[in-house]
Amino acid sequence: MASGYAPRGAGESATFDGAKAAVFIGDRLLVIRRDDRPGLAWPGALDFPGGGREAGESPEQTLAREIREEVGLGYAPSQLVWRRACAGVAKPGTTVWFFVLRLAPGAERGVVFGDEGQGWGLMTPAAFLAAPDAVSSLQHRLRCWIDSADPSTGFLRSGRNG
Repeated sequence: MASGYAPRGAGESATFDGAKAAVFIGDRLLVIRRDDRPGLAWPGALDFPGGGREAGESPEQTLAREIREEVGLGYAPSQLVWRRACAGVAKPGTTVWFFVLRLAPGAERGVVFGDEGQGWGLMTPAAFLAAPDAVSSLQHRLRCWIDSADPSTGFLRSGRNG
């Protein structure tokens, strides 16, 4: 496991509902523009890849499947540099997992956009944090990672545990 890749808060219990990731490709974030349909949470908002758990999946399995389905990318476990269990926002009383994933520059050439969302793009973390149309809980989770990570490596600073 990568340094700084440690759970915080709720455990990996049967109650977790899903997983999302801030996927860095080089120094930019892979973002998805959510569909804009009635009844969908955060319609049209900027989002990170990820989604709901399917039966029996671990948080890592949920994330890997969702990233494959949404943007067609795979990754090695060593590229997961941080994770945290968070309280679910869309479904109060649940746990969702938030990950930070680092891919090499140029990985965007492998994106095959799936059938969910209006499109995808790359943006700086600062632009995502400032975007008025980003999912606010993901802005908060990204900020938590930024505040705890060594920006030169993406790993937690010595003495901090994510």
